[in-house]
Amino acid sequence: MRVSVNEGWKRIGERMRRAMWVAAAGLLLATTAAGCRGAGLAVPVRLELTSPSFQNGSSIPAQFTCDGAGISPRLIWSAPPAGTKAFALIVLDPDAPGGPFTHWVLYDLPAGTRSLAEALPAEGRLGDGARQGRNDFGKTGYGGPCPPGHQQHHYLFTLFALDRRLNLTAGATRSQVEAAMRGHVLALSELTGLYRR
Repeated sequence: MRVSVNEGWKRIGERMRRAMWVAAAGLLLATTAAGCRGAGLAVPVRLELTSPSFQNGSSIPAQFTCDGAGISPRLIWSAPPAGTKAFALIVLDPDAPGGPFTHWVLYDLPAGTRSLAEALPAEGRLGDGARQGRNDFGKTGYGGPCPPGHQQHHYLFTLFALDRRLNLTAGATRSQVEAAMRGHVLALSELTGLYRR
């Protein structure tokens, strides 16, 4: 299939946006890893994030998008490295026309947490003490995929194991959470879902 020059550049731009987010997440991890190595500590980075709602690299069902109920999917993860004090979760669309679009910011999840239930309430503070930030729809909690046009977008669910709670107030932005996590990431895992309207 022939692709126009403009379409070719657009695809390159989408790949670059995805690569930039992955690099940024890796930088958060590398900063902590460098500090641990300097202190003579091992840096375990194995963490597995999955969802019974969709497989990694597959389409996200409509019920978790703006074309359905818009509820958050169920997520499950493996035991984190020793020293984990909390988790943070960031979900974004790196293919959005204006740059990475934040769909969910969740932080200060207790270290003993191994899953998130489906349809988490859109509240700033959850019953277990976890907090939800503000997404780029201007709302608290999860905002489902709602890509413009008919092109497929990637949705990156990135879970971070942290060596401390962030203690940010509810409603923090992705940039605030990323800044607070810097130097405190013990491990991370990414789950990718796809959606096209």
